[in-house]
Amino acid sequence: MALTAGTLAREKKAYGIRILDLRKLSPVSDFFVVCSVDADVQARAVTDHIVKTLREMGHKPYQTEGYRGSGWILLDFVDVVVHIFLPRVREFYSLERLWGDAPVKELDDD
Repeated sequence: MALTAGTLAREKKAYGIRILDLRKLSPVSDFFVVCSVDADVQARAVTDHIVKTLREMGHKPYQTEGYRGSGWILLDFVDVVVHIFLPRVREFYSLERLWGDAPVKELDDD
């Protein structure tokens, strides 16, 4: 599901997509999907695309945070948590550094 969420984000022009494997590091979630977008409206488009498509596949988000202009939208599917950031917010919170021991899969920006 993490790879699917990353691919769906890329379909809506998200970039810098990284999948962090947290299974051996934390009981919080199995995977984080982290990506960047250039505007709040794009963040909502990425969010809507991921939620709609994963819902059609039988996966409903447990919780969604930040949908209205926060610079960071979080989609919690329990085993997979998707983080959609504006670049300045992503840099500030630096999840990749915080979870630096996690194996990372990068999705190409092509």
